[in-house]
Amino acid sequence: MIQEIQHLMDTYHAWLKDKTVLRQIDQWVEITTPYLDRHNDYLQIYAKKANGGFVLTDDGYTIDDLEQNGCKLESRKRQDLLKMTLNGFGVQVDGKALQIHASAENFALRKHNLVQAMLAVNDMFYLAVPIVASLFYEDVVTWLDVHDIRYTPKVRFIGKTGYDHLFDFVIPKSRQKPERVIQAMNRPNRDTAQAVVLSWIDTKEVRSPGSRAYALLNDSEQTVLQPVMDALRSYEVRPVLWSQRESVREELAA
Repeated sequence: MIQEIQHLMDTYHAWLKDKTVLRQIDQWVEITTPYLDRHNDYLQIYAKKANGGFVLTDDGYTIDDLEQNGCKLESRKRQDLLKMTLNGFGVQVDGKALQIHASAENFALRKHNLVQAMLAVNDMFYLAVPIVASLFYEDVVTWLDVHDIRYTPKVRFIGKTGYDHLFDFVIPKSRQKPERVIQAMNRPNRDTAQAVVLSWIDTKEVRSPGSRAYALLNDSEQTVLQPVMDALRSYEVRPVLWSQRESVREELAA
């Protein structure tokens, strides 16, 4: 099993390296990553030297794109959620730009954190306001609270590779059940499932024995495809459709 997981991690690192493209733009270097946004465009970030280190930014793309598609982040509740999400990755907001500072030693880790923050913010906040009345994350919080399911929100774990991974909720171990890690997936698709799987693969070996992972899949406005469910199950992440959330209520509350 360890050899199989190691092979998967090696394949992932090779894919990440092969699919990353650099381009010089004045004093900045444009980094095109292999990660896709919801438009199926490759995510791009920008880096330049500053104060003996580096500054990395998305140049405002993530927030601008959300606002242009009708998702405003002006309310206090959404601003607080944005900050809490970014804090989990060590990322700050400069105007509308997501930004992080790095040294030569932690450049790879900080680059990883910025890209993961872009994906997390995009997935959490992308919604058509006339159709969806509230954020899926808020719906999950409300459901957990109503059923007295204790949890810690926005927990960051350091995986076996040394990379940080932010999970939406962690339910601590009890006498009846082991630790349970939960990720809320607003747009369940191949890319978001892959991100959850890779985070869990890298994390589970450094968590307490028996820890379990769950993915709550928003099927309110779209049908979740079977390959997405199968991909999560294949790597011991239990997929739970939001419409079927009551099926796991007791085991999460235990």
